[in-house]
Amino acid sequence: MKDDLKPDTTVADTSRRDFIKKSSALAGAAGIMSLVPDAIRQGAWAAGSDAPEKTDVKIGFIPLTDCASVVIAAEKGFDKKYGIKITPSKEASWAAVRDKLVNGENDASHVLYGLIYGVQMGIGGPKKDMAILLNLNHNGQAITLSKQLYDKGAKDGPSLAALIKKEPREYTFAHTFPTGTHAMWIYYWLAAQGVNPFTEVKTITVPPPQMVANMRVGNMDGYCVGEPWNARAIHDKIGYTAVTTQDIWKDHPEKVLGTTAEFVQKYPNTTRAMMMAVMEASKYIDTMSNRSEVAKIISDKAYVNAPFDVVEDRMLGQYDDGVGKKWQDPNYMKFYNDGLVNYPYLSDGMWFLTQHKRWGLLKDHPDYLAVAKKVNQIELYKQAAAQVKVPVPKDPMRSMKMIDGVTWDPKNPKGYADGFKIKV
Repeated sequence: MKDDLKPDTTVADTSRRDFIKKSSALAGAAGIMSLVPDAIRQGAWAAGSDAPEKTDVKIGFIPLTDCASVVIAAEKGFDKKYGIKITPSKEASWAAVRDKLVNGENDASHVLYGLIYGVQMGIGGPKKDMAILLNLNHNGQAITLSKQLYDKGAKDGPSLAALIKKEPREYTFAHTFPTGTHAMWIYYWLAAQGVNPFTEVKTITVPPPQMVANMRVGNMDGYCVGEPWNARAIHDKIGYTAVTTQDIWKDHPEKVLGTTAEFVQKYPNTTRAMMMAVMEASKYIDTMSNRSEVAKIISDKAYVNAPFDVVEDRMLGQYDDGVGKKWQDPNYMKFYNDGLVNYPYLSDGMWFLTQHKRWGLLKDHPDYLAVAKKVNQIELYKQAAAQVKVPVPKDPMRSMKMIDGVTWDPKNPKGYADGFKIKV
């Protein structure tokens, strides 16, 4: 797969040529460019200057392992390298993340992929034009089921489905936001087992850090969430990992660096600087020798607020399902992977729209590709990636075979959305 990547040298070369011309013109203009950090002066952007229009940037996050690149960008000084200061802002729920993005209280956020598309389409909150700047991670979520279900024979997907049909009652499963990734993963997985997530079970919304406490008191039978809240349930001996999301879709998109289209238009240089800082942090985290240090930083009370070993194990790909199986997962949570993670594939955005349509969140088929082109900032990404030498995939589309054997083909999103046997 890495053979499909190559640095976008055209963008980089053009940027350098533009910079030489523009910096010559600015040489006598009060030494403006001399005030800009060297890393930013590699390319000239808006209005003849690449200086960030806004130097203090507030980025929201939820206490999850995959907030790491935002935190590390600030903690390790990658933000300063590009002339900005990132202040991570810890939020209580994805609804709070959404609201603070929409009203401008936060400039950007570590955010669920599907949440951004939900706001864009006016579902799951107020309608507003949004922007996905880059992906923050692939993989690394899971579906946790209660020990009570395990004791009744629900040891995997098929046996869970058999139990639901054999002993009908109100089974409750939690996700973290109605249009978000975790909702789509648990819906997809249940449907792949032959269980309709809207008619055969009950689904509820619970903020990630509250999942374990709610399972402990019996408020749900299972949940889908990011780490470390699956590992924490095992640590506390109240649940077990039934399936990882990388088993549902290998190298699936997960969290993104998201903002409003208005912010991108108003602060293009700041946006690029923010993207470059986070890309550098992503490279740092994906150097495996750095992962224990990163786990130590993000496990702190100010960020994820979880035991270090609970955070570290799955960051290193060391999995224990809580009921006897241990393995080294090659498809652990990745933050960079030679640029494959960070690139905002148009097809990924389109996939979330197909699932929103499948589950009745969208009443009509949208123009899938047009929406994705509007939201996913491909050209802006190429500009930022060229500056930090991140390879860019040749094709903004990718296909993938899912856990149920169905292949996601972005060439026919309408047919794909309509083709599922279980849907609303």
